[in-house]
Amino acid sequence: MKERISLGVIIGNRDFFPDRLVADARIEILEVLEKLNIKPILLEDWETKLGGVETFNDARKCADLFKKHKEEIMGVLVVLPNFGDERGVAETLKLSGLNVPVLIQAYPDDLDKLDLARRRDSWCGKISVCNNLYQFGIKYTLTAKHVVSPSDPSFTQDLSDFLGVCRVVKGLRNARIGAVGARPGGFNTVRYSEKILQRQGISVVTVDLSEILGDANKLTKDDQIVKDHLERIASYTPTGSAPSEALIQIAKLDVVLNRFMNDNALDASAIQCWTSLQKNYGCNVCTSMSMMSENMLPSACEVDVTGTLTMYAMQLASGSPSALVDWNNNYASDEDKCVLFHCGNWAKSFLPDIEISTAPILGTTVGVENTYGALSGRTPAMPLTFGRISTDDTRGVIKAYFGEGRLTDDALNTFGNRAVAQIDNMQGLMQYVCRNGFEHHVVMNASKTAGILKEAFGNYLGWEIYEH
Repeated sequence: MKERISLGVIIGNRDFFPDRLVADARIEILEVLEKLNIKPILLEDWETKLGGVETFNDARKCADLFKKHKEEIMGVLVVLPNFGDERGVAETLKLSGLNVPVLIQAYPDDLDKLDLARRRDSWCGKISVCNNLYQFGIKYTLTAKHVVSPSDPSFTQDLSDFLGVCRVVKGLRNARIGAVGARPGGFNTVRYSEKILQRQGISVVTVDLSEILGDANKLTKDDQIVKDHLERIASYTPTGSAPSEALIQIAKLDVVLNRFMNDNALDASAIQCWTSLQKNYGCNVCTSMSMMSENMLPSACEVDVTGTLTMYAMQLASGSPSALVDWNNNYASDEDKCVLFHCGNWAKSFLPDIEISTAPILGTTVGVENTYGALSGRTPAMPLTFGRISTDDTRGVIKAYFGEGRLTDDALNTFGNRAVAQIDNMQGLMQYVCRNGFEHHVVMNASKTAGILKEAFGNYLGWEIYEH
């Protein structure tokens, strides 16, 4: 999932500081980037003085280099081994035309090396660089420590988080989501604005559910591609008591959904599943949704487009699958715990005891025999990042909330996909969700990535955010 990312690198310099600091920094930062499998794009040490950026001519050379790799560069790292030239950094970014996240790193001074031959003054220079970027209207990210050596574990974490920010920003600015079918009539909660999403670069590709079901019904159990998908399903999850007829229906639907995803180059999907699919086709689509989510093509039920967009964002931040869940039940009298639930479409990563089953609640109205394909499984203790993206249509904005907690092994005797979440000040969170008109769906990810989402959503995408 975590493909090799290319970062543009700007090494700042100022002529009255020792040149050796720039040469040493170049060697050190390249070693750090290599260890993290990051491809650096920077000036050669012969193209400017030691490959640093100081003058306007230096900035033009660096900007031209970045332009050549514009499609490749996902972010820019600014390295300040000394005070640096704030104009050189700002002009490089302006001239390059890049609109990507920027991380500012500055070296610390040593107390015994504050003489003219060895002092850096990067503490001060970083403030000047940030001031100029602010004036230029260029967004940037700061390290946890104001000054930090590239060899410091703190910087490794800064860089890792920054890569997550780069993935989220690039991914969401070009996301393509498939909406399969109409929103179920009883789910006003998942309404959203395609136009607001499109303004952010997020495209929604729609298809009528009848087209998907019609194509599925044209397939037969004897078609090789159906047999292939049956094998995939059997290798993905135990099939439990599901009859062969139901498994064939699930496999045929899986074939058509995968074609739709591939033909339209989609990153995620949201599918109508309540209740037309069961009434008109005779199975649940949960197994296919789980398989797609596990394979990094997140899929949400009830045509929850902004729900699956949240799944995709959290996947980009963490590099691991996400799951759409209901804020569903209180957990006894514990005010900081609740039950997370869905009929059964969570990625396999959340379900070590996964098995194809039925959806009993849905079955009360459509017949349990028409709900095979729902998955059963209990999520064990693991880290938790939760959150939700939503379009506030009357105000014309995208808003989001997110936070961190943990999933627990507390006893839970029920069916479907289920988990127990523990979140500090759960009652305050529910107050916020209800007062601000958020959906009953939330997304969970087994990570600690709230800081990445805050930086990506709030700083670079300009969305309204609440971090719990």
